Amino acid sequence: MVTTGLERLIQEKDLQKKIMGKVAYLGHSASVDRNYTIGVYHLKNIFKDRLIKFLGPQHGLFSNVQDNMVETKDFVHPYFKLPVLSLYSEIRAPNDETLKDVDTLVIDLQDVGTRVYTYISTLGLIMEQCQGKDIKIVILDRPNPVGGEIIEGNILEEKFKSFVGHARIPMRHALTMGEVALYFKKYLYPKVKLEVIPMKGWKRNQFFKDTGLPWVNPSPNLPTMDSALTFVGTVLFEGTNISEGRGTTRSLEIVGHPKIEPFSLLDKMKGDFKDWQLEGFTLRPMYFRPTFQKHQDSSCGGFQIHVTNHQKFRPWRLGQYFLKKFRQELGEDFQWNKNPYEYEFEKISIDLINGSDKIRKWVESDFGPKELSELENKDRLTYEKLRSAILLYP
Repeated sequence: MVTTGLERLIQEKDLQKKIMGKVAYLGHSASVDRNYTIGVYHLKNIFKDRLIKFLGPQHGLFSNVQDNMVETKDFVHPYFKLPVLSLYSEIRAPNDETLKDVDTLVIDLQDVGTRVYTYISTLGLIMEQCQGKDIKIVILDRPNPVGGEIIEGNILEEKFKSFVGHARIPMRHALTMGEVALYFKKYLYPKVKLEVIPMKGWKRNQFFKDTGLPWVNPSPNLPTMDSALTFVGTVLFEGTNISEGRGTTRSLEIVGHPKIEPFSLLDKMKGDFKDWQLEGFTLRPMYFRPTFQKHQDSSCGGFQIHVTNHQKFRPWRLGQYFLKKFRQELGEDFQWNKNPYEYEFEKISIDLINGSDKIRKWVESDFGPKELSELENKDRLTYEKLRSAILLYP
């Protein structure tokens, strides 16, 4: 059984004593203990009047707001009687007003282990703003739902840095939130005051299903433990006109388009899986009708990705393969998303998600799995060496 940083803080008085002065708390709906009690209750009970404000990331303090550029506003919580300040509104980095009177900022966010998931970008922006200030950041660590061993995807290129790409790390980075904070401190923000309260009992080879902890959506469209894993690949479709299942009950496990006939397309793809080293999953041909966002109220043909072997499944590679096959299948009906994406108005969204324009060009080319692997593995050894210096868990 894994004990989270939040649960250790609740149980261990010595840890509570390390959190000094006036306290702000950054959490969300998945910041719960094993009994589903949300962290804001515990922080209020522990620190009482010393807890002076809550901060909310993208999707809000209670994870009830949708995705890209749907903002949350500041308000005073009617039950807790404390201000809730948004880090996904006019600002995404905390300003002086956000940090006013704060001595310790406690961060308790359930990340999903993917570079583009914006909670680690929020963490990085907080650390950047707190450098040189007398504010201590305390991370209550939680599991990486997609495991702490398997690394996937290319390293972000510096010119594609954005709110969905804060640092030069791969798409599936195999770090916990606490380890990401240590990585940022060591290589980006050395002057920040940081402490990580590690978990007890978590091992790098564990997926969320192995932890014994309850799953609560860390954002509105990740309904299951497996959706956190498929997300590593299906998030790519936010950069296209292919539906990633938003507006269905299994968002980010489903992909499709109104002009896809899934049964015949699956017949065309089956022979590729061995050459592409794709295993550990089953594709179920299906039709679905999104209730909002892309192709709202239209019948889409596509697939639900069912994970059958968590250790062998490589969702990033499957997602890139899908992009190439869907583009070949749909021709002119396949389109890259040209709308503004996470406050970027010049670069197209797929390049921001990939952290490079080279993979989009690979999708548009006749190149295959060998060339994709070359893009994925560039600078991988450097990242692995940097990462090994900050790991907390065996």
